[in-house]
Formats: sequence, structure tokens, C-alpha cells
Amino acid sequence: MQKGYEDIQAEGAELVAVSADPITTVNSTQQTLQITYLLLSDEKTKTIEAYNVVDPSEIEVARPAVYIVNQDGNIAWKYLDAKSGKRIGTEPILAQLKKF
Repeated sequence: MQKGYEDIQAEGAELVAVSADPITTVNSTQQTLQITYLLLSDEKTKTIEAYNVVDPSEIEVARPAVYIVNQDGNIAWKYLDAKSGKRIGTEPILAQLKKF
């Protein structure tokens, strides 16, 4: 996602990622991968559960998901994979953002 982050911002959007990893792991990942967007830790999986993205085969892992939340706070589009491991690229996200 870092590679397409500037393109996402150019569409007037912001990127926030949520991980089930502990904050120390999240911080290390952010530094190692030089991630400049907001990367949050949800170690207790409260947000992951609220968005119903828990991987049924690994309950402490989130499935890859992308939500576009509009200015009214409503979910305008979402991508949700069946299980963890598969990530979506920025192209489909940008295509959806261009529709708004």
C-alpha cells in the first residue's frame, strides 16, 4: 500500500491500516517498511471483530479488507477476502475512489 499511498491521497482520501499484531510489532513493521500512513494495533481485535474481518481459520488474524468510508462516515465500498494472506493492490481502490 505504501507504493500507492500518494495516489490515494491525490484522490482526496486517507489510508489507515489496522493490524492484530502487538504495538511493538506494528511499530517495527512501520519502521522496517518505511510506512508513512497510519498503522494501528488492534491486539485485542475489537475493531477487527466490529468490522467482521476475523479469519475463521485463524481467529487472531484479520482477513485482508479495505473499506472506503465517505465523508458522512458511511461505508461506500469494501473489499473483503475470504481468508488471510491475499492482499488487494491500490489499483482497484483508486478505481473506486475515482467514482466519488
